[in-house]
Amino acid sequence: MLALSLLLLPAAGALAQTYSVRDYGALADGKTLVTAAIQRAIDACNRGGGGTVEVPAGTYIVGTIALKTNVNLHLGSGAVLRGSANLDDYLAYTLPGYGRNRYGILYTANAANVALTGHGTIDGNNGVFYDFDQAKKLDTAATRYTRQRGNFRRLPAGEDIGDGPVVPKDRPRQMVIFSQCVNVRVADVSLLNSPFWTLHFADCDAVNVDGIRLWTNFLVPNADGIDVTSSRNVTIENCDIRAGDDALAITGYDHHFELPGFTGVRHACENINVSNCNLQSYSSGIRIGFLDQNVVRNVNVSNCNITNSTRGIGIFLRDEGSLENLTFTNIRIETKLRTGDWWGNGEPIHISAVRGKENVRLGHIRNVTFTNVSCRAENGILLYGSAESPLQDITFNNLKLEFVDSPLNDVAGGNVDLRGALGAPTSLFARDIPAFLAEHVHGLILTDFKLDWTKPRATFLTNGVEVNHFKNVRIGHFVGTGAPNNLTARPVVLRDGTAATVDRPKADVQRRDVRSR
Repeated sequence: MLALSLLLLPAAGALAQTYSVRDYGALADGKTLVTAAIQRAIDACNRGGGGTVEVPAGTYIVGTIALKTNVNLHLGSGAVLRGSANLDDYLAYTLPGYGRNRYGILYTANAANVALTGHGTIDGNNGVFYDFDQAKKLDTAATRYTRQRGNFRRLPAGEDIGDGPVVPKDRPRQMVIFSQCVNVRVADVSLLNSPFWTLHFADCDAVNVDGIRLWTNFLVPNADGIDVTSSRNVTIENCDIRAGDDALAITGYDHHFELPGFTGVRHACENINVSNCNLQSYSSGIRIGFLDQNVVRNVNVSNCNITNSTRGIGIFLRDEGSLENLTFTNIRIETKLRTGDWWGNGEPIHISAVRGKENVRLGHIRNVTFTNVSCRAENGILLYGSAESPLQDITFNNLKLEFVDSPLNDVAGGNVDLRGALGAPTSLFARDIPAFLAEHVHGLILTDFKLDWTKPRATFLTNGVEVNHFKNVRIGHFVGTGAPNNLTARPVVLRDGTAATVDRPKADVQRRDVRSR
């Protein structure tokens, strides 16, 4: 057997630029674990100065593999790297406070000029890591301030799963990770059925993702699409991402608490361009920020469709690092209410800055611009700053919103979801719903906003635009009304603010405690 193994290995120092995993003992029978064989091919390619590791058609069962500098792992058409059903086949690691975990299928750290390409597939095999016959239960303590209380997001009669999410078993973590890497390319591949985050770039520089198909099961929690954390100079384009959790997440992050062996300093997550993508998620189509200590800045999103999602675009500040210079252009958003324990409540656009940690200096959200955005949604647009961190310089140009009736209004409608905030009363709570609500904002421009209500019936629907606790608001060319089923609803309501200009007849605008500059 040893002699046969030696025959399968090319001579050390070979100059071949392409290394087939078959030549290193990888069997494509869909049964044999071939992690070591594929790793041998990668290591040989790296030692030889770099090149392409070719994975021909067939199904290969793998645990954790690591790419190396100057290696392109190329999955040929019909090639499938399928995650092993045995947790012991994945590389284990332990972190204080997080216990013992395991990496996913591809974990690459401290490498340069690495790539994952081809029209083949990485399959995370999530069917073996979840109980698909059981939905996670909502925490009644978290829902007691909702309009529905104990009935919040309850399932229709006769349904056991609804929109999920289903219950996880022990599972590997991120399916594909690039950590502290420079010059990374992921192109054309299919990334399917991840049991956790699918594609994660952590503290990387110069990243290009182009033309990938990333599909996870919509019922699977934590199965994000692409996570970009504390990385710089990233381009994501021409991708089809359908994920149970956030389709695309862009955040600052303290990787000391997530990736062992992290040796870098904390970086801003900056210079991120996303274009020509189709996104779907049972959470947010795009999420920026959250409980993150690093700055996120200079993010440009253009020509994207966000459909079949629970939130469209979510921008969340709960911590020290600020979120700034974010632009969204030519975006189509369609959102709906869900049953089950998903965060978000049908908002097409959600921006919030509220405290999520004690004993930190809360950052700010500032310089956010939306241009040519069209929404069809079962909830309104929400801008929710706070007294200690008001939203700053938020602009909408050419915004369309069709606010449609939801079949789930009775079990989920009429609430604001700020989860991640400190304290149950301020996280998820009942509130009457305008089409466009802004709280604690300094510098809001809303021009060319067209609002349509489609068959409104819920009694909690109110005004067209409502702005509270503000400075410097300008509303121009707003075409719309308050909810037609609410006789007291107004087109525009302004409360407790300074300096407001509204291009509407005075009879359409209700002002309370509004002062001039």
